[in-house]
Amino acid sequence: MKIGKYEFDSKEQFEDKVSKLEEGHNHSIIKLGNIVLEPAQYNEEGEITKEAVLSSKYHVDVAWRINDSYNEEGELVKAKHPYGWASHSVELTNNGSHSFYGLDYMKYKL
Repeated sequence: MKIGKYEFDSKEQFEDKVSKLEEGHNHSIIKLGNIVLEPAQYNEEGEITKEAVLSSKYHVDVAWRINDSYNEEGELVKAKHPYGWASHSVELTNNGSHSFYGLDYMKYKL
């Protein structure tokens, strides 16, 4: 399994991309939507003093049922994003706001 984290300009753009996946792609998608970039701030009375800042992008995490492989020379061939998904991929240096069943994104990322 490989994990990809993606951002799209809108939910509709994401749904269009999913609809074009080739038959036979086995995956699990978690729709995160417009994620929180900066949390809201509150005073002692619990009132919001600064609104949360949300991403303008629509975010999803995908667990793809694909693996690295080896070519005929025994060289490692890294798994790749399905066609058209790499351009929406985001690189994180941590697990981000979501993980699949506690799996480490850094270990399983595409």
